[in-house]
Amino acid sequence: MKIILAYSGGLDTSVILRWLKENYKAEIIAFCADIGQEEELAGLEEKALKTGASKCVIEDLQEEFARDFIFPMFQAGALYENQYFLGTSIARPLIAKRMVEIARAEKADAIAHGATGKGNDQVRFELTAAALAPEVKVIAPWREERFRKQFPGRKQMIAFAKKNKIPVEASAAKPYSMDRNLLHISFESGVLEDPWFDASSKKMRGMYKLSVAPEDAPNESEYVDLAFENGNCVEVNGKKLSPLGVMQTLNKLGGKHGIGRVDIVENRFVGMKGRGVYETPGGAILHFAHRQMETLTMDREVMHLRDSLIPKYSSLVYNGFWFSPEREALQALVTETQRDVTSLVRLKLYKGNIIVAGRKSPKSLYDPKIATMEGEESSYDQGDATGFIRLNALRLKVRAALKSKGRGD
Repeated sequence: MKIILAYSGGLDTSVILRWLKENYKAEIIAFCADIGQEEELAGLEEKALKTGASKCVIEDLQEEFARDFIFPMFQAGALYENQYFLGTSIARPLIAKRMVEIARAEKADAIAHGATGKGNDQVRFELTAAALAPEVKVIAPWREERFRKQFPGRKQMIAFAKKNKIPVEASAAKPYSMDRNLLHISFESGVLEDPWFDASSKKMRGMYKLSVAPEDAPNESEYVDLAFENGNCVEVNGKKLSPLGVMQTLNKLGGKHGIGRVDIVENRFVGMKGRGVYETPGGAILHFAHRQMETLTMDREVMHLRDSLIPKYSSLVYNGFWFSPEREALQALVTETQRDVTSLVRLKLYKGNIIVAGRKSPKSLYDPKIATMEGEESSYDQGDATGFIRLNALRLKVRAALKSKGRGD
């Protein structure tokens, strides 16, 4: 048997690699998508081979991730439950897509992942596989009773890794899990499972990788200019950049100023609530700037229509339906709404805050001659509002009269 395993080199997938090899008597090909983990990839191939893999495939998918996944999602203004930038959610479809492609090329019998039976990632991996390669079998060790019996908790996994000389970053002194990519880093489990636990306390400063604490950020603000074309950021401070370049540049700027930290209790697709702590410095800046551009260039009703669909779009991404017909249909609408979102926005970054400092566009719908409050200069006749208000008030007056009769007045 041959299995393609989604491999990160972390505690779970390292243990799972060895477990699959021993329990399925299988050849394991470890696959790692380079989507911005940076130093976490160092020595990964050697580690995978020592752990028992016959081969370790590492592919740089960062540009594809930024261009085809992050940017379309940010065009849609996606934000799950008004807080989460969907950093982990949007990465899974890309990883799973490449896994099934490798499985076909390698003539593998199955793909496997280290997502637990309590989380969302299992759904994201498997819905993507179902949409793109329904014939490929999926193995989820965490959903197998024999696996859970052997590893009832992280303590047993750490002990197993130590016994089998598998180097992992997790330890009893650092009992939380991490997932990093170009868009964010997520932290969960362990000490973070208590929603009263303060993840921003001084003793937790060492947990964060992408950003300084807002109170440790520079005491001077910094300005940044972002240029957009058709809803996508194409320049930062006058320098043309690819989607990958934009994300890398904004991550550094945001991290420097303590921007993009989010600590939330979210509603998982499987029905329970879960606590997650996230660092999304570049994504927070991009999301804010994009919205500022839209306020200047998007028609009111188009904006309101698109905004009404944000919860649905965000839920589709969060729940793993990236390759669904409904998400693709929504994306087509989003693309249409972004045709005129071409402009420049200036932001001020300061101690965890993003402050708009200016916006302009050749396609701006803002007309100062109409908006001005200086009567002599305005092309707007305020007298026109009388009839407008009268017509909008008509149904309210009729209803009020009917209610008055009902009370016997």
